[in-house]
Amino acid sequence: DYINHFLAVPWKVLFAFVPPTDYCGGWLCFGCSLFAIGVVTMVINDLASLLGCVLCLPAEVTAITFVAVGTSLPDTFASMSAAKGEQYADSSIGNVTGSNSVNVFLGLGLPWMIASFAWAGTGESIRWQSKYQFGLS
Repeated sequence: DYINHFLAVPWKVLFAFVPPTDYCGGWLCFGCSLFAIGVVTMVINDLASLLGCVLCLPAEVTAITFVAVGTSLPDTFASMSAAKGEQYADSSIGNVTGSNSVNVFLGLGLPWMIASFAWAGTGESIRWQSKYQFGLS
């Protein structure tokens, strides 16, 4: 217990600054939580990059393995605890389906949409033509 407490102290301190949902109709809590999630995401990204660098792995392999496991593992534990706490485990099935849907649709769809808007706004460049219009006339 002491080791787990020692490892969790920085996270407990970080999330202690999130105000209760009573302030500003919950929007202040939402904004602070979103900021805290951004900080945790930066830490995970840096640690995964450093681990990939130490193991001489390309950035793509690091992203696919370590970061993907880091985003799926909390969902696995949440589904496991929901399955243990409920007789028919309906919420665990919903959690697995929902979290994977969000990962796929936001993880793939949002960057694709942003890139589409960026390319539509800037138009075709010489670099774009040389990369994507090979053989088209």
